[in-house]
Formats: sequence, structure tokens, C-alpha cells
Amino acid sequence: MVAIAYSVAFEGVDARLVEVQCAVAAGLPGFSIVGLPDKAVSEARERVRAAFGALAIALPNKRLTVNLSPADLPKEGSHFDLPIALAVLAALDILPGEELARHVALGELALDGRLVAVNGALPAALTASEEERALICPRACGPEAAWIEQVAVFGADTLRAVIDHLTDRQPLTPARPGAVLDAPSPLCLTSVKGQERAKRALEIAAAGRHHLLMVGPPGAGKSMLAARLPGLMPPLSAREALETSMIHSVAGLLTEGAISRRAPFQDPHHTASSPAIVGGGPKARPSQMSLAHNGVLFLDELPKFPRQVLETMRQPIETGEVVVSRANAHVRYPCRFLLIAAANPCRCGHLADPARACSRAPACGDSYLGRISGPLMDRFDLRIEVPAVSLSDLDLPASGDPSTVVAARVAAARQVQARRFQDHQGVRVNADASGPLLDAIAVPDAAGRALILKASERLGLTARGYHRILRSARTIADLDGSQKVHTHHLAEAISYRLPFVTGG
Repeated sequence: MVAIAYSVAFEGVDARLVEVQCAVAAGLPGFSIVGLPDKAVSEARERVRAAFGALAIALPNKRLTVNLSPADLPKEGSHFDLPIALAVLAALDILPGEELARHVALGELALDGRLVAVNGALPAALTASEEERALICPRACGPEAAWIEQVAVFGADTLRAVIDHLTDRQPLTPARPGAVLDAPSPLCLTSVKGQERAKRALEIAAAGRHHLLMVGPPGAGKSMLAARLPGLMPPLSAREALETSMIHSVAGLLTEGAISRRAPFQDPHHTASSPAIVGGGPKARPSQMSLAHNGVLFLDELPKFPRQVLETMRQPIETGEVVVSRANAHVRYPCRFLLIAAANPCRCGHLADPARACSRAPACGDSYLGRISGPLMDRFDLRIEVPAVSLSDLDLPASGDPSTVVAARVAAARQVQARRFQDHQGVRVNADASGPLLDAIAVPDAAGRALILKASERLGLTARGYHRILRSARTIADLDGSQKVHTHHLAEAISYRLPFVTGG
């Protein structure tokens, strides 16, 4: 007889159902696991053996074979410990096979039979819901998995508790969802002195998810401005929060099952590798771009990032997903984020100050910013210069609207876009619009068309740059409460595409 338990294998944020089959046959005593297991899965037999010993359960002097089906799907992670143990127990007639078949299980086993928390409980619960099965997981994973309301989630502390539940001796209590984190950002725009144009660009970027590049000398406030952007972003919708939490669940970043309604903010260092930022590596875990899904990715000192990293980012910026190719599989992670980048105008940072510029000025500016390729530069909807702030300006009172007021305007503009695109799948904000849809929502009047055509000729805009100006103008009109895109909306959008004075 073959006993069957169910678990999941992860392909990106998707959890695929896996049959854990166990057969007990006559022959030399042994315990083997087949079905493309990785090292952690292969070592499960030793953890299962020790956990059985702690429960005074002896393995028979026969050959035990565990097959993880489908056999051509790679199996990674210690979360297969619990389903393997349950399949063996069912094969030994300790657990009822019919009851076991109504559950999906995942969890790591300690040597004394305790269940240890694992990553990916949230997507596992979603798969269990689709298969109309309940989920058994470590108690620490229960609040996370319980966010999928359509599935019964049972969290247990030990293997003994799972056995008692499946044999109906002591049923487990269904887990309850974790907390919702929605604390406002403590950082306010008013703490940044001056830089009104940069603050305006941040508002436009947040309202329409337009990528923004800031260039200015050291100490001008570029990093301060970027750090305050999450406070301008509207709370994630239920759908967006679930999408983001699925990625963070696979990465093991959810704490006590809590789901955040705040937009994520990722700021990797410029020494980070391509797998860390874009994706890849031995296990193809979520990268910084994926962790910033529905949020903000801030790249400080953009020209210092490796050229390979910057060029690899170009396609995910356009498609909104990262595809990690393997010889036997393709792993996909969503990555629709707002890209904010900052850069000095040159290596020393003082290109615009003749008294402090290095001897290579102005050629050093062209060389330094030239590390950002033209195609990548063209993907920034907004490009602004952030001038240095004088010491006398630091003593001035706070200026401009506080973050709460700006966030209210951003939220109102996002609501307008939500209504506009409610019948268009895959389009949520103006930055997603393209083709006939973009032409329909951002039609300029005759004066506006003449202005943008003239700007295209003088600035040498590409087709991508032309369309990005239209998207930005549509967002500016939304912030202005206007149903139509007028000439002054286009003029402001064009002003954010002007070439940098300090550099190439």
C-alpha cells in the first residue's frame, strides 16, 4: 500500500501541490527520498527518524521509499519534513489515510518532535484553498496562513499534536490572522528645507508611480527626500497587500503573521550583486526588486552600481516581473515598483561649484553620469536637479505642505486612476497605461500637441520618452483635479525631461 500526504513546492511566489508518497516494502532496511530533493529535503529522513524516536515510534526493519511527485519538479526546503513524517505514519497505519488526504502540510521537524517555522505559509495556504484542503503548519506560521480566509489553518507546536489532531483525539484550534500594520511614516517633508521643485516631483511620482532620478551635490537632501516618499504613498489595497505579503512570505520576512498596509521601501547598497537586486542565485529567492513590489526601490548613487545590474533592470522595469531562467524551470516574481534614484553630478560631487570642482571638470560629469546608459535614463519619467542648500536656508522655518497633506492629494489622484482603469486588467496607475488607452486618457489639445511635438524635436525624445511625458502630464492633471490634459500640464511634464546642466 502507498500512503499519500500533500505539501507544496515553491516556484517564485506560486506554490505547486506535491504528493508525498510513502511505500513500505520487504527488503534491506533503508529510508530513501526520491523526486528531485535538494540537500535539505534529503536530510529530512534523519530529522524524521529522530523525531519518531522522541515519540517512541520505531521504524520497521523494511525498506521505506518516499517519492515527491511530480518527480521532475525540484523540491527545496525543510518544510517537507512534516508531510514526509505524516506519509510514513500513514504507511505504518498510525494515521488514517482518508483524513490525511484532506490536508496540506508543511513544517520543519526538530529532533525532539517540535515543529519549526518555515517560509511560504501564505502561498501554501492559497494553494490549499484552491485544492479545497485544510492546512497544517507550525503554530508560528498559523497567523500568516490564516489570512487566506477560504481555508482552515491549523497550527501545531509538535508532531504529537498533529497526530492527535488527525486521529481526532485532540483537534487543533483554527489559527487566527495576524495583525495589520498601518503605522504612518514618522518622516515629514517639512523637515527638508527648500527643494520645493524636488518635493513636487516626489508628489507626481507617488501619484502616478513615475520613476524619478535626482541629481545634485552631496548634502543637497536627495536621500532625505527619498526616505520621505513612503509617507506620501497611499495604503496598499487588500489585493496589493496580499501580493506583497506573498513575496515577503517566501522570503521569510513576515513577523508573527502580520501584514503591512504600508508600501514597502527597499534601498540596497551599490555594492549589492545582480542576484541580490534583480534575482537569481542558487535558490532564486525574491530579490530587492521583487521585495519592493507595490512600493519603492531607492538606488542611491546610481552610477556606482555595476553596469550589469543596471542593464539587467531595464526589462523588469518595463514588464513588471522578474524571470529567473533555469535549465529545468523559469521562476517568475512580480516587481511593479516605483524606482527612485539619486546621483552626484560627478565623482567629487561639486561639478557646479568652480571653487570646489576637481581638475577634470566638466569632463568628469559626462564620464560619471555616462555610466547610466541612454536606454535606462530614458525609463525615468522625471529627471530633476537638486541644488545645494545654503547654510542660511537651514535656519528658515519649515516650508511647503506636510506629508499628510501631500499624501491626501496623492490618495485622491490614485482614486481617480482606480476608477479610470477599473475595467482594464493589469492597469492600476497612469504609468501602466499604453497604446490606445494612453491616447484616450492623455489627449492634448491643439496647443498642447504643438508644444510636445516642438519639445520632441528639440530634446530628441524617443517614442518611449514621448509616451512617458503624456503619462506624467495625465498624473499632473489628476493632481490638479482636471479631467483634461491642458498645455500647462504638458509644460510641467516636459520640464522634468530637460537635460541635466551638470553632466551629460
